[in-house]
Amino acid sequence: MPINMFRRLGGLAILHGYIMKLLVLLLCSAVAVTCGKVRQGRKFPDGFVFGVATASYQIEGAWDEDGKSENIWDYLVHNNPDAIVDRSTGDVACDSYHKYKRDVEMMRELGIDSYRFSLSWSRILPSGFANHVNEAGVQFYNNLIDELLKYNIDPIITLYHWDLPQKLQELGGWLNPLVVDWFEDYARVVYESFSDRVKSFITINEPGQVCYDGYGTDIKAPLLNATGIGEYICARHIALAHAKAYHLYNNVYKPKYGGVCGYTFAMDSVAPLTDSEEDKYAVELMTQHQWAIYSDPVFSKDGGFPKELLELVAKKSAAQGFPRSRLIDFTEEEKAYIRGTSDFYGVNHYTGSLVSSSLYTSQYAVPSSLDDIEVGQMIPDDWLQSASAWFQKMPDSMYITLKLIQKRYGDLPIYITENGWSSYGGIDDDDRVDYYRSALEGVLDALDDGLNIKGYYAWSLMDNFEWLAGYTERFGLYQVDYDDPELTRTPRKSAFVYKHIIKTRMIDPDYEPETNVMTIDEGH
Repeated sequence: MPINMFRRLGGLAILHGYIMKLLVLLLCSAVAVTCGKVRQGRKFPDGFVFGVATASYQIEGAWDEDGKSENIWDYLVHNNPDAIVDRSTGDVACDSYHKYKRDVEMMRELGIDSYRFSLSWSRILPSGFANHVNEAGVQFYNNLIDELLKYNIDPIITLYHWDLPQKLQELGGWLNPLVVDWFEDYARVVYESFSDRVKSFITINEPGQVCYDGYGTDIKAPLLNATGIGEYICARHIALAHAKAYHLYNNVYKPKYGGVCGYTFAMDSVAPLTDSEEDKYAVELMTQHQWAIYSDPVFSKDGGFPKELLELVAKKSAAQGFPRSRLIDFTEEEKAYIRGTSDFYGVNHYTGSLVSSSLYTSQYAVPSSLDDIEVGQMIPDDWLQSASAWFQKMPDSMYITLKLIQKRYGDLPIYITENGWSSYGGIDDDDRVDYYRSALEGVLDALDDGLNIKGYYAWSLMDNFEWLAGYTERFGLYQVDYDDPELTRTPRKSAFVYKHIIKTRMIDPDYEPETNVMTIDEGH
């Protein structure tokens, strides 16, 4: 059994954990059993899916070609270029609209089982509405899907990964209650076009980043920054939109074609700063703020928003002079409609933090969802820093995150739909290699504990447009040369290591690539 990392986080508990780990290693030596070899000998189970993931705006380019209309990121980069660190755009990005066959070739080189990609709503429905379907956009995705299936790579489609048509944003976007119907209409076009060949769908990627980052702050488009109000309105609408799209698939397309439809959430690991009851409660509140507000309506026993969060926001709203709570729970009918609307739990995981009410300061905007919970976060100095300011390597964070899902919702199918490491570039990316190995060890630990983890998707296949960071942060297994008109893709060391893990179904911490030339193995 893995050491319980919850005991290792915060103050003396961290030192205690390291001492325990040393004792375990000494014990292994004493009984002439090499623990490392036992761990290295663990295999991912038969049927475990290995894949890679991307998102449409980040890689496709061709921003206004073949009938595609403007989305909220097109609008942002063209009208507020200073919002992007390097003033870059996704106008061309990796040009996957034209280079999708090379992308599939890279997947064959890696030997992956599945490719998770998102669709551009405005490429398929230029007006945002289903009154006109852009056949050129549909054909692009048909070509990609057929190319994947040609080489036995299973496509998994995400309907929405943050690129709302700008015309819908001008009508209020995710704050307009009619977006629930607009999303269902879009989903119907997608299912009608692709369900005969695609057997796995995700409705929405990371609702927290859509709502909190885009509407409650200015971290993502549309940069609305309606703190303490926008994120809560969005949270209601996005849950109802997801549920409508799920019911549509479940009732109409699943009986005809089979397949599954799920939902994906961004989950940071959160652990208490100390062993105090107050800090343990702070973990619960931060969990509710970060992701349970979006996942509880679907996966919790009773449905609806988390009870403690509802009470806190209602109390704060009253004190701030609002005539009603800024967070309105669902009706009983809505709770029943949303609850159970996912065939699996999709988790995107990268980083984590230690939390405590003692770390709370008055720096947060009033009103805001962080002010509502009155919990602060901290990152220990010894956690490895990535190229992204928000992203540090938390020890055992993958295992902690997976166990949090199990503790909150019981046993259910889980797909790790994103996980990766950011760097500043370069081919030799040992930090990324170490991160992947550590994360996948955490997956094996969770599998050993009996969790039903079905697959793992590395983020990302290649470098891409990293939202407000532009091209200053790189997540790719393949490096993209943006100075080359051909946008040449070159495998990093991490690509070879990931390929070796997929091929052997094991993690070998001593494996070193013998070549820098990536080839396609027979069968891929």
